[in-house]
Formats: sequence, structure tokens, C-alpha cells
Amino acid sequence: MVWVLFQEFTFNRIHIKCEHYSARAIFHRIRWETDQAKTANDEFKLNDHYSPFYARAFMNKYPVHDEFFRTRKQISKDKPATNLPPLGPEDFEET
Repeated sequence: MVWVLFQEFTFNRIHIKCEHYSARAIFHRIRWETDQAKTANDEFKLNDHYSPFYARAFMNKYPVHDEFFRTRKQISKDKPATNLPPLGPEDFEET
């Protein structure tokens, strides 16, 4: 669902002739749209820390728009994975 909305809202910006746009702004719009459809029991949350990855995925899928989002150099791309287990709530101190 997020990927579909990301593409739709990005193409919306492209079609109105934006040369560049913010992937984080697209994520905020997705948050707004999904929040409007929520019920009291929904727990879906969209972390905007993923927006650079969506921007890169979009530009890789649609190379004609490869400069639509401005991205920084991904320094972790050239480093090996740490192979550490994922962190959970039990790994953090309560405040």
C-alpha cells in the first residue's frame, strides 16, 4: 500500500511539472491519507526514516526521473552487514 501511494503521489508532483520534490513530504502526505482512513484499533504507523529508500527505489524503477529526489550518498551501501539481531523493546531502558 505504501509503495503504491508513494508512486501515485510522486507522479502527481511530476505531472504538475515539479523538477524536484521531497520524499519526506510524500511520506507526510501518505501519513495524512492513511490517517483519514484509520479506525480506533488501527496500529499502522509510517516511519519517515524510510523515505530515502523509497526515493531511491522510485528513481531506480523509473530512471527517466533519476534526479527527481535529491539524495545523499548512502555510506552504509559499501559496508558489510553487521549480522546483529534486530533490537526489540526489551533492549532499551525505560524512562
